Amino acid sequence: MSKKIIKDGAICTDTWHLLAADTLGDTQADKLAEHESDDIIVPLTCWLEIREQLLARSGRTGVWLQSKETPADLAEDLSRLPLIALDFPAFSDGRAYSSARELRQNMGFEGEIRAIGDVLRDQLFYMARCGFNAFALREDQDIEAALGAFDDFRDAYQASVDRPVPLFRRRA
Repeated sequence: MSKKIIKDGAICTDTWHLLAADTLGDTQADKLAEHESDDIIVPLTCWLEIREQLLARSGRTGVWLQSKETPADLAEDLSRLPLIALDFPAFSDGRAYSSARELRQNMGFEGEIRAIGDVLRDQLFYMARCGFNAFALREDQDIEAALGAFDDFRDAYQASVDRPVPLFRRRA
């Protein structure tokens, strides 16, 4: 069965394969050969180590950042990346919110920013406000029900990536 994600406000089939560092290990070349024409998401450490080999593949390559890693490590590569995944190791770890905002607002990244890891319905509205446009929900989450999260609130007072003018300025 194909994995489903929410992307740009709709449920769609995920065409990307997330390759975790522990699955790559010392056999990176073999693993990459298995996925030559697939769209893959690799850990930042793998990207930094074998960037040119990854770009030479026929499939697309995205990078995922652990919550302790910063988007600055990808600053010179943003134009080469169609997707950056930001990991939420726990519901309560919010560092990826800042990374998404940094990528969108300060670094001008226009590709897909995907939330991965411990991603729950309750977070989606806020993630979208920070710049996320794709969401790989935790397996126990109902993806159909999660679509409603984007309509949980009619408006927000604060400025954000998705609405840069605060409410008091919009009303004036």
